[in-house]
Amino acid sequence: MGCLAGCFARVEPRRQARKYVTGLISDLPRKNCWALAEQAGDATPDKMQRLLERAAWDASDAMREIRTFVVSRLGDPAGAVLVLDESGQEKAGEHTAGVKRQYLGCAGRVANGINVVYASYAAPAGHAIIAARLYVPEDWADDSQRRAVAGIPEDLGFATKPQLGTAIVRELITEGRCPPWVTGDEVYGRDAKLRTFLEDQGTGYVLKIPWSFRVTLPAGQKVRADHAARLVPAAAWQTASAGHGSKGERDYGWAWLATASARHHLLIRRNLREHADLAYFLCHVPAGRACSFATLVRVAGRRWPVEEDFALGKSWFGLADSQVRRYTAITRHLALAMAALAVCAATAALARGRTSALARPPASPDDPPPQDPGLIPLTAAEIKRVVNLVTRSWQTIRHYLHWSWWRRRHQARARWFHQRARLRRQAADP
Repeated sequence: MGCLAGCFARVEPRRQARKYVTGLISDLPRKNCWALAEQAGDATPDKMQRLLERAAWDASDAMREIRTFVVSRLGDPAGAVLVLDESGQEKAGEHTAGVKRQYLGCAGRVANGINVVYASYAAPAGHAIIAARLYVPEDWADDSQRRAVAGIPEDLGFATKPQLGTAIVRELITEGRCPPWVTGDEVYGRDAKLRTFLEDQGTGYVLKIPWSFRVTLPAGQKVRADHAARLVPAAAWQTASAGHGSKGERDYGWAWLATASARHHLLIRRNLREHADLAYFLCHVPAGRACSFATLVRVAGRRWPVEEDFALGKSWFGLADSQVRRYTAITRHLALAMAALAVCAATAALARGRTSALARPPASPDDPPPQDPGLIPLTAAEIKRVVNLVTRSWQTIRHYLHWSWWRRRHQARARWFHQRARLRRQAADP
């Protein structure tokens, strides 16, 4: 929070932001303004709501400071990978900035909600979200009245998700914090403008592409990625790990094919059990950069941290818990949730080398289990639990009774106005 201090013009919102982030790290089941205010000892949620809506501070500045914090704590800029991906939040109604019926990855279907494009900084020591941009659909961007009500800035035009990802990468390159490699799923891999931008900036990429993506082979023949996979001889497949997972190494079969461009390669991943289960990656190696097959496999395997960041952020740090509608409030909540996640990710990285004592892994299927399996390194989720045990503070019974009274009074007032609105509708109905 000291890193974020310069983002605030006054001390009051800075202190309130500290309470907000502390509440996001807490064990509260729902992390909206009401719950966070009660946890912080405030008499009403007004201060928390003002922090998100009207206080003088910029979420973009806060995200920039979070990037500085994460990159400096997780380190290894040469071995880090930037991961682009989007995640959704289901929303009721039609007034939240950017809300519409669209595909939401969190729901696995088309639903009413908003989408946000994120970037995760994934280093060997750990990973955390360092950038986020709200996706504003085209029908929202073209409706000036709707934009004004939702507080969407006038200079913010429509941008596709790959364009938002490009803007994030451009910002990181300008700041000098973009890792040498970028990865992402098919949404970003099939976007030619994003790929061209990365190539022009001398940034390497390993981007997932659909099976129908066409590549040009060295002989000049253009084929689909799935057809190119059939050209791989059996001896060319190599087993390699895509990274360490909770159950051990994530081993796959891998093969890479040359293309007509000396700087581009087609990387193919195959499930070791289901050989028909294939994934395809288009790779670009900037001129003058030494690169190996193992490097491309490592970068492709670094896509999973962003999914873990989404799961942790939403389940543990309230990333999707904001009950706000306006653009400014949404982006501010995202920035503060990113700060909460960054604190625990950086602490886990700092403790990693001192908290891991795993037993020797099994060498055969018949190995007996060790008497002491050891300990895995502290994770961001476990750091959160420990922080709450150490810093937990309880308010007085009088405080909680005050909040019980406040909630019931607020709900009674809302019920009265709903009933009056119903009577007005009935009176106006012929």
